Amino acid sequence: MNNNKVVYHLKDKAIWLVLIVLVVAFTIANPRFINPSNVMTLLRQVAVFGIASIGMTFVILLGDIDLSIGTIMSFVNIICAYMMVKMGMNMVLAVIISLIAATAIGVLNGLMVSTVGIPAIIATFATQTAFNGLALIICGGMPISGFPDGFAIIGQGYIGIVPIPVIIMAVCFAIGSFVLNKTYFGRYFYAVGGNMEAAKLSGIRVGVVKYLVFALSGLFSGLAGIVLLSRTNSGNASAATGYEFDVITCVVLGGVSITGGFGKMSGVVAGTFIIGALQNGMVLMNINSYVQDIVMGIVLALAVGFDCIQKKSQQN
Repeated sequence: MNNNKVVYHLKDKAIWLVLIVLVVAFTIANPRFINPSNVMTLLRQVAVFGIASIGMTFVILLGDIDLSIGTIMSFVNIICAYMMVKMGMNMVLAVIISLIAATAIGVLNGLMVSTVGIPAIIATFATQTAFNGLALIICGGMPISGFPDGFAIIGQGYIGIVPIPVIIMAVCFAIGSFVLNKTYFGRYFYAVGGNMEAAKLSGIRVGVVKYLVFALSGLFSGLAGIVLLSRTNSGNASAATGYEFDVITCVVLGGVSITGGFGKMSGVVAGTFIIGALQNGMVLMNINSYVQDIVMGIVLALAVGFDCIQKKSQQN
């Protein structure tokens, strides 16, 4: 176990080195990459992924997966927009109800995984499909716009020179790090992901832990959906389609083991910025969007493959 911890500690440090090398390479290829305005754009872009990746980190630490993250973001996108525009609801109340709804979807995932026993990949895929259809029914397949004054500040505002979405992301990462490092539940996440049977024998209520983890995943996904809605200023049922794969890449690239039990929030921060730098840098270099998809797929495969190879070498 100590050797495993040393390996993952070194891996966490290496991730930051990769980020630095990537930034230097893109800056050499296109000096505009390091331009302050582009850096702020990059930070705003990664904020949504970063917020959602916190909940996904908890899920993957358990050795599970949550494919419903993108749909939860889109569903929150629609219901929050609908309540503000179609129902004339106060925007603060609409945001609170939307976050409660996102958390409830996470609890539903927890129910299917923990109580019913459905594998997480199937349970969350079912949720993804069902709530995507519900979002389309609510909006009739059409975007919703015309939000109250002041709502745009969440996704487009600044405090000084720092975008508010970046501040929200930083606060969320701090909360996520606190949960993992300073609370009993954080230790339970590692214990359940490392060895579920041993966790049960030690008295950990694994079912409760899974409910909590999926609820938190839903909550952070909902918050990411609110930030996305405010940034785009338009509710759309497909606003976050496919985002779950970018979020998974951020987490796995950040050193969180896909089989559970190991990983640090600091690594996820680095993984998030690596994905943001890759996407932003490839756009500046006018790389075809199809090629960008290929690159992102390769990055995910390499990250997961490296983790699997590492696991096998430790078992031998």
